[in-house]
Amino acid sequence: MQFVETDLPGVVRIVPTVHGDNRGYFMETWQADKFREAGIEAHFVQDNVSQSSKGTLRGLHYQIQQPQGKLVRVVSGEVLDVTVDVRQTSPNFGKWVGEVLSAENKHQLWVPPGFAHGFLVLSTSAIFEYKCTDYYAPEHERSIRWDDPEIGIDWPLAPGVQPVLSDKDAAAPLLKAAETFA
Repeated sequence: MQFVETDLPGVVRIVPTVHGDNRGYFMETWQADKFREAGIEAHFVQDNVSQSSKGTLRGLHYQIQQPQGKLVRVVSGEVLDVTVDVRQTSPNFGKWVGEVLSAENKHQLWVPPGFAHGFLVLSTSAIFEYKCTDYYAPEHERSIRWDDPEIGIDWPLAPGVQPVLSDKDAAAPLLKAAETFA
């Protein structure tokens, strides 16, 4: 496995070693010792899977209490995965990084606690898996608007095309009005 720091400190792209032959392939997606050696101390307590159609945007989500670290990957299809630093004391507060994750490239992304997370489905559909370091707590979940101009995420949408959003995500506040980490 290779661990590659992104432009947002703490957010790491994980490139697995893929062993392939005429039968298919095998790869290791998680190994505590290797992640620890790369500086990622994570104890996972919950796994989630979502299936979404093209143009669906989920996010930007985080939990203000019981913050979750997430190890995310795509097992079918392709997404643009986005992480935003929402820690007010961070020099990177409000900055974002985006990574294409796909079944083809098999990359994973480590999203540390204290960061908002979301993704846009680029393929016809996508199956997205993520391991979490804390339990989902809907009473502590917060969202930030996907198109906040101060964050300026470069979503690959055609001009005038709006993503498919949940009602909750469509009503999310801008970062300056959101409850974030002190």
